[in-house]
Amino acid sequence: SASPQPTTTPATPGRAPAHVAHPQTVRSFVRRTGRVTTGQAKAFAELGSTFVLPFQTAPLDMVAAFGRSAPVILEIGFGMGEATAHIAQVRPDDNFLCCEVHEPGVGALLKRIGEHKLDNIRILQHDAVEVLAHMLPEGSLQGIHVFFPDPWHKKKHNKRRLIQAPFLAKLVSRLAPGGYIHCATDWEPYAQQMLEVLSAEPQLRNSTDGFAPRPSYRPTTKFEKRGLRLGHGVWDVIFLKR
Repeated sequence: SASPQPTTTPATPGRAPAHVAHPQTVRSFVRRTGRVTTGQAKAFAELGSTFVLPFQTAPLDMVAAFGRSAPVILEIGFGMGEATAHIAQVRPDDNFLCCEVHEPGVGALLKRIGEHKLDNIRILQHDAVEVLAHMLPEGSLQGIHVFFPDPWHKKKHNKRRLIQAPFLAKLVSRLAPGGYIHCATDWEPYAQQMLEVLSAEPQLRNSTDGFAPRPSYRPTTKFEKRGLRLGHGVWDVIFLKR
């Protein structure tokens, strides 16, 4: 099929001006449809105003957002929030800023926040690429989690993968020295790409030799346990900022 032609769009923050033809910008997500359950809707109504932050084109005041000063960990794409809620529970001294556009996922994490009485999570229901560009100052993060991003299996779609050099450079600029980036995937070719891309970034150094053992804070999700039963591997890549 014919490849889509570059489009011209009105100027918006972070986009090319209206008169410049440009390819579609890389996004950190794929729009998926899904039904919000009654429980998720109730969580939105009761907790949304406290835990879901509005997107803004100005730096986020982390202390005001979380109500305390603590190291901030950015999570990009949390699915249904199972791992996120677990990590926030086992690491109460850290603040977790979590990006996810999928509404049922946001509702599910809000429900978990209510059930476990978690106060160290804030959610941005917005594209992480734009959050990074507008809301996160350089050196403001102590860690970044990217767990099971869309692997874009087909060769022709590999360029849509999130972990690529230009985006990684932006992530690294937001990390404080000594901060870390932790990626995990169950798709081996993507794991190899992650390892190569992170190894090639001069400001990062590998925390280990090759792939990392799964840290105790990252739980094995239901999806992951099923994969391991079927003989699928899971690869963790953890690098530190020099």
